[in-house]
Amino acid sequence: MRLSYLTEVTTSPGRQRASIQLCAQRLGFTLIGEAADLGVSAHKMPPFERPSLSTWLQRPDEYDAIVWSHVDRAVRSVAHMSELIEWGQMHARTLVFGMPEEHQPLVVTPQADGDAIRRCMNLAYAAEQEARTISARLTSAHEVLRSTGRYGGGLVPFGYKKAPHQSGVGWCLAPDPETLNVVHSIVDDVHSGLSLVAIAHKLEAAGVLVPRDRHAQLQGRPTGGRRHGRDFERFRWTAGSLSKILRTPALMGHRVHRGTTVRDAEGAPVLIGPPLLTEEEFQVLQDILNARSNGIHPKRRETSLLIGIAHCAGCSGRMYFATRKAYAYGDYACRASARGTTCSTPAAMRASWLDEYTVSQYREAFAVDGAVTREQLLRDGVRVTVAKGRSGGGPERLAGPDTSRLTFTLGPRP
Repeated sequence: MRLSYLTEVTTSPGRQRASIQLCAQRLGFTLIGEAADLGVSAHKMPPFERPSLSTWLQRPDEYDAIVWSHVDRAVRSVAHMSELIEWGQMHARTLVFGMPEEHQPLVVTPQADGDAIRRCMNLAYAAEQEARTISARLTSAHEVLRSTGRYGGGLVPFGYKKAPHQSGVGWCLAPDPETLNVVHSIVDDVHSGLSLVAIAHKLEAAGVLVPRDRHAQLQGRPTGGRRHGRDFERFRWTAGSLSKILRTPALMGHRVHRGTTVRDAEGAPVLIGPPLLTEEEFQVLQDILNARSNGIHPKRRETSLLIGIAHCAGCSGRMYFATRKAYAYGDYACRASARGTTCSTPAAMRASWLDEYTVSQYREAFAVDGAVTREQLLRDGVRVTVAKGRSGGGPERLAGPDTSRLTFTLGPRP
């Protein structure tokens, strides 16, 4: 089952479940499990990335077929349908799509002929076009809402809550008494010199909900959810989430679209609610944040070689490329704090050193020459674990990596 937007009044999950049960009954199948991705867009997220369905697609030996109530519950993209059919053929699994208008499900076996596959692709194309039409309509509607300063749905900016628009039609934003004080406290802490990481720890200790959880609370929904393949009862504050709050012009009551202020025909900001900070206060805050981030940064790479390959020995978490102020190179570093967790021994190492070490070990293990790509390393199950180095040291530490801190292993291929 899949549904893009889950509301309290929707009956779609129940109808989808009934259709799936009917299809299974007609085909003589026995249902053994259910994948429910509610609140997931098929247009934005392919089947292999959906939280619930993806876990079943990774275990094809446990069943013989997958049944959807309709093609558009499975995909809204020709490319995604092609991937799904290819997966079914590769693993010898049958795909079934309910066809309520024809009273007979569409069955695609691993040996399906060209006609069945063409029919699937045609239905996927129709679903894709329908998704584009819906998207265009929503975009147009939101443009109107932005120009009139009305709230069009989505995550409410931290410090605000939804309120009736003064025109009597639709919604706008009003200061939220509970989180307004938190915003002012965060701003005061920045002025006092506290780092964003320290402020995040302070908010965690006080039990303050992050914007996403506060929005869920106001909507009467449970906090937490799924992120990076893990389930959380509630999400944690990070320096990144704080930066988003402090950088948004929404603090001045501005209507914001893609990070920038929406302006009217005369160039004035469109207001969606009373300001939490004056323009002068907001600019002073930006100057403080900018002063902290000044420095000479190495050029960021599109995708670092060892993302998903380099891990911290202290917490087993992934290491990520990080720039260094006033240096022309960057490091791979443990990002436990960015994930809202802590690591007792966070590791870091110069990126070029760790890249060279890994490539050298890979070439030796597989007896290959030439360029080595991230895709090759992932395909062959390469994992490099980095232990925390000792503090202090002399010039010898600039000669290259301390390989005693590194562990190179080959695991099962994905």
